[in-house]
Amino acid sequence: MLNENKDAQAKARILIVDDHPIVRQGLAQVINLQADMQLCCEAGNAEEALTAIRSCHHDLAIVDISLQGISGFNLIATLTAHYPQLPILVMSMHEESLYAERSLRLGARGYIMKHQATVNIQLAIRRILDGGIYLSDEMHRLMLDRIHTHAVDPGSTDPVACLTGREFEVLRLIGFGFGTRQIAEKLNRSVKTIEVHRVNIKEKLGLKTGIELIRFAAFWVEAKD
Repeated sequence: MLNENKDAQAKARILIVDDHPIVRQGLAQVINLQADMQLCCEAGNAEEALTAIRSCHHDLAIVDISLQGISGFNLIATLTAHYPQLPILVMSMHEESLYAERSLRLGARGYIMKHQATVNIQLAIRRILDGGIYLSDEMHRLMLDRIHTHAVDPGSTDPVACLTGREFEVLRLIGFGFGTRQIAEKLNRSVKTIEVHRVNIKEKLGLKTGIELIRFAAFWVEAKD
């Protein structure tokens, strides 16, 4: 019994934050089969995640960025500010080229897409716990290309870097052709709130009209895809 307790204590304690129970169950099965890690807590939203973190020690948090209520981006920013020693692995269905770099800037240590998670989640967790960064090989190449471009032309910057996490999500959904009401439903926010986000995005990007915003968003998404 003492040896079993010692082994359990040696395992990395993992928190999963995802609003889909089936996703959490699938990852729990994969994680709990590993000799060096265990699922410690589950959370369906940011509020549940913060409660879990206050009541339990975790070695790593896996966070989906598409959460109801407080977004995954805002949760990452909060965790980084209040729990800087907690490594964060972002897991998302969204294209890595759109979200990985922003996630790392907010403080995450890695990004994995959901369709790759059941195969590579163990590798991602171990790499981050060892002090590394986890990204796909393709994303590594893309970021190296961006670093090279910036070195050649230091004035070249991502025009959307000034946006908040929620504004970033709104811009992306606009780029995919969703209207204000549809975006409000997807992000569980009021239409008025989304309209305010649209105004702020236009101001930050120097756009004058809604048509310019739609055009910019569409070209930006296409360029990132």
